[in-house]
Amino acid sequence: MVRSFDVLGNIAIVNFSKDVKQKEKKKFAGNILKKQKAIKTILEKVGKVKGRLRKPVLKYLAGEKTKEVSYRENDCVFRFNVDDTYFSPRLSNERKEIAGKIKKGDEVLVMFAGVGPFSIVIAKKSKAKKVYSNEINRKANKYAELNIELNKLKERVVLINGDIKKVSKKLSKFDVIVMPRPQLKETFLREAFSLSKKGTRIFYYDFCKENEINLIVEKIQKQAKLSRKKIKTLKIKKAGEIAPYKIRVRVDFQVV
Repeated sequence: MVRSFDVLGNIAIVNFSKDVKQKEKKKFAGNILKKQKAIKTILEKVGKVKGRLRKPVLKYLAGEKTKEVSYRENDCVFRFNVDDTYFSPRLSNERKEIAGKIKKGDEVLVMFAGVGPFSIVIAKKSKAKKVYSNEINRKANKYAELNIELNKLKERVVLINGDIKKVSKKLSKFDVIVMPRPQLKETFLREAFSLSKKGTRIFYYDFCKENEINLIVEKIQKQAKLSRKKIKTLKIKKAGEIAPYKIRVRVDFQVV
């Protein structure tokens, strides 16, 4: 049984259930290659995304032996190696929606930016003054640099390499902070609040069971209080199912 599969340009990443035999996997992979000519490589997801660098565990299954992706979305192009960084095509509409919320002249910070999808789509699709793209994964940053060049955004997107906990002390305040967080124990809200000012809009992503969204909101409010910030919740949105009864949630709020 196939749980799901994602298409990243020329590569399909398949998530099988545990009871599927290797012969059945190969057959399924072969059918994808026959039916979808743009797909050249089939990889199998064999483990969870690991660590703060969010590196997936993938195994070659069929087609061309490559893990290098050329992917397009929202009139932008991205290149990266799927072994080196996490990338979700399922967040394509989220990136477009966030870009639509950026006002002319906004200075935007994107945390956990990876190879730059949020940063680049925002810069391409909005009238932001500048987009600052922060990522701790060095290999992801190399690809982010390439993607900024490919999309001709060197004047609009600034790469900030390193741990946000360390680099935040050197940064000024932002009009917008986007936090497409991976599944980490730490919220990094303290760092976000330290980089906010009156009027800053923050788009915060987290993961929870469908009936526990209120706990995410309470967590944000608690950290706001600790950071001596007053906030107003603007919107709460279910931003996709990631497992049975578990969802990605986005909370939009503003410092007031």
